[in-house]
Amino acid sequence: MTMVAQSPSIDVIIVNYCTGSLVVASLASLEAERLLVPKLRAIVVDNASPDGSGDLIAQAVEARGWDWVKVLRSQRNGGFGAGNNLGINWALERSDAAELYWLLNPDTIVQPCAASALTQFMEAEPLAGIAGSALLEADETPWPFAFRFPTILGEVERAARLGLLSRILKKRAVMRAMGSAPERVDWVSGASFVIRRALLEQGLRFDESFFLYYEETDFCLHAARAGWECWYVPGAVVLHVAGQSTGVTGHQLALKRLPSYWFRSRQYYFLKNHGRVYGMLADIAWMSGHIVAVIKARLRGASSVDPPWLLIDFLRHSAFMPQRLNRDWSATGGA
Repeated sequence: MTMVAQSPSIDVIIVNYCTGSLVVASLASLEAERLLVPKLRAIVVDNASPDGSGDLIAQAVEARGWDWVKVLRSQRNGGFGAGNNLGINWALERSDAAELYWLLNPDTIVQPCAASALTQFMEAEPLAGIAGSALLEADETPWPFAFRFPTILGEVERAARLGLLSRILKKRAVMRAMGSAPERVDWVSGASFVIRRALLEQGLRFDESFFLYYEETDFCLHAARAGWECWYVPGAVVLHVAGQSTGVTGHQLALKRLPSYWFRSRQYYFLKNHGRVYGMLADIAWMSGHIVAVIKARLRGASSVDPPWLLIDFLRHSAFMPQRLNRDWSATGGA
């Protein structure tokens, strides 16, 4: 009982955009977590959903007596980063502001004891500014991966999907397989992402120029530059029905055209953090790897596993197209 009483306080933040039933299910999975982490609260930020899902969530919160849940209404759909920033800023203004902030996707179901595993880890590792849980796919297949920061060589490896090249560049690959023990990494998925209040009090927030994708990578990069560590914590497990909140699920990637904001976010990440020349080289690296993947598939007579129009869309949003820099990065996915 003493350990429970001393567990750090944690505020969960979930951003909703037309995913009302998913958010309610995610909140329901948190209810049991409060038995071990009684100072767990939740904040739902509705990003101006046009389908009434904000009302649906508010009604469910009232009907179930969830007095530990607060529903906030944004006046715009500014994307993942903007929604989470709104929730974070509101939470920090509380007189009893939490020590930790756990960002969850609306399409997540927290597995038993995940909250206590994360709070205990953060309490034991004071230099950890960020921690991410293990994730399960919809069929409960483990997704035991965390990530390295994107680099030029990493872009080649990611696009080529060539076994030999991946082995040669395994220390540069963005995606890295993880073990069963906590491990320090470059960045973790924003689907389940814990931030220490002390880091936020230094002024770091999500860059709202990212509408969706790459914002957590950018956040972790700037946290690392400020001296904070990022950790993968496999003892905390979260079920992530990947893509249900974005409309781009794993099995649809070869069927559905990627939204333009994915390409814009990628371009912006490289240009912002590494400059135009590096961004151009990263684009050349990706295109070279992609050509290798296409040639390999054709030699094997295999069908493409890429989304439609991938190369054309990539070129349209590459660092070689300076007019794209003048676009409203927070636009909701126009061409």
